Amino acid sequence: MTDVNGSAPEAAGRPGAGAVLAAQLAEQSQKRERQRDLRPLARLLPFVRGHAPDAVAAVFFLLLSTGATLALSAASRWVVDHGFQGGAMKTVNQAFLVLAVDLAVLAVATALRFFFVTRLGERVVADLRKAVYDHVLRLDPGFFLKTRTGEVLSRMTTDIAIVETMVGSGASIALRNGLSLIGAVVMLVVVSPKLAGFIVLTVPLVLAPLFFFGRRVRKLSVSAQDRFADAVGYAGESLDALDTVQAFGRERAASARFGEAVELAFKTSVRRIRARAVMTALVIAAVFGGVALVLWTGAHAVLVAKTMTWGTLIQFAILSIMAAGSVGSLGEVWGEVQKAAGAMQRISELLSARPGIAPPATPVVMPTPPRGEISFEDVTFAYPGRPDLPALRGFSLAVRPGETVALVGPSGAGKSTVLRLLLRFYDPQEGVVRLDGVDLRDADPADVRARLALVAQDAPLFSGSALDNLRFGREGAGDDDLRAAARAAEADGFLSALPEGYDTPIGERAKTLSGGQRQRLAIARALVRDAPVLLLDEATSALDAENERLVQRALHDAMRGRTTLVIAHRLATVLRADRIVVIDEGRVVEEGAHGELFARGGLYAKLAKLQFAADAA
Repeated sequence: MTDVNGSAPEAAGRPGAGAVLAAQLAEQSQKRERQRDLRPLARLLPFVRGHAPDAVAAVFFLLLSTGATLALSAASRWVVDHGFQGGAMKTVNQAFLVLAVDLAVLAVATALRFFFVTRLGERVVADLRKAVYDHVLRLDPGFFLKTRTGEVLSRMTTDIAIVETMVGSGASIALRNGLSLIGAVVMLVVVSPKLAGFIVLTVPLVLAPLFFFGRRVRKLSVSAQDRFADAVGYAGESLDALDTVQAFGRERAASARFGEAVELAFKTSVRRIRARAVMTALVIAAVFGGVALVLWTGAHAVLVAKTMTWGTLIQFAILSIMAAGSVGSLGEVWGEVQKAAGAMQRISELLSARPGIAPPATPVVMPTPPRGEISFEDVTFAYPGRPDLPALRGFSLAVRPGETVALVGPSGAGKSTVLRLLLRFYDPQEGVVRLDGVDLRDADPADVRARLALVAQDAPLFSGSALDNLRFGREGAGDDDLRAAARAAEADGFLSALPEGYDTPIGERAKTLSGGQRQRLAIARALVRDAPVLLLDEATSALDAENERLVQRALHDAMRGRTTLVIAHRLATVLRADRIVVIDEGRVVEEGAHGELFARGGLYAKLAKLQFAADAA
């Protein structure tokens, strides 16, 4: 469909947004890597400090549970040496009482450690999610010209999920096992330096398979993730174009292709499982072989050399098993900590991004009441990444309060750029843009945008009800205001006819509504904003004749009493404008009324004739 500018809808021929996003997420999933530098995890400390009571309680019960675990070995030694060998029932009772008290403390401390550590982790991740999303919402469009939306979403979902796993459980496991290992080693040396030396000799035998097979397991894990990412990417692409798949009868082929990708991921996972199984077998053999050697040496010391008691040997065995278990757990969780560090590095990069458009230190207060006066003064602007191709070149335009001005011109002339600069999505490299006499660079962007209401060609709507979408225009609007805006936008009829009226869920992106209905709802949302300036960016270009008639009538009512900038593609809208401004190559080349411009035989006349020819065809 061509417009008065001779352009086609920009989105034509593009792949579905869902397919693009799925492909991007799959690509980013393949790039997940471990970070040897753990300093990015320090970015979590401010979030932890925000919940100091939980952090203090978590540390306290972590130390208490670790101490109780280590004390279990001493309690066992007491039972054996003073209970079983003492012979007196009173001594036996005392020994088991000591053991019972220690077990009770261990149980309570472990439960409270789990509660406080897990709650702290969940709280930190929740705060991190909110902080990242809040920060992303404040980034300007220039940031998204350099960074793909899929990459941002990947950092907000996949990377934060990795951090959540580490903070929620990995950090607790690492700290607990680290403290247990240190405590166990110290106690081993105190209990028996000789046997502790045997333990040191077995350490290389345990670490060797961890290092040798661990690297292979990590590579296979990444490979399995890559294969699964391929499957997810293809699934997203197929589901996004499900109507096309079904129209061509390709359901079986699509299912078979997805199945092949899943099977390939499964086979890669099996290889990883096999390597990990071999690694586990070797580690267990080394650990328990070492323990058996230590026990044999200890038994010799008890029975032959008489240099050790049975209780001491039992304590040493328990401590050895604790130390070995801690080493194994640390080996497993270390990879997750490194992976979380890499994820946190990417999240930190996102949090460190600064918007190019931000409020000045002391913003100028916009005048009250608003007038809706607009002026562009010798503006030159080029988009980031295209500095040698300005979208506007010495562009000047003055719009009086309450005036309706139509912007027309060929595709790429700079019409939409005018609206983007007025919304202060970007700042011009030269010249000044003013609203109500205030240079936009001196004002708070939020105050500027509060005076503007935008209706785009494909105005995005959101899941929820019609009322939810209307209230998006102005959060504090009452139901009567929302319904009045819907009536003014010719939307009340179809909204009232919905099963639950205005409260009916309209689906993701309002897919349950027709194109014309969505556009009228978008106009109603703009009217709810009650802004003095209305911006219409090809608001009727994708509509059929009947819907266009309804939307044009709604727009005509909406423009009454407001300053309006219209990027027009239909002469019906152009003819109602107070003034037509023709833009070509970023400059104003003509302006005036329709009849005057048509009679001149210039660029406007050429574009209008193309429109007439298209309508006649």
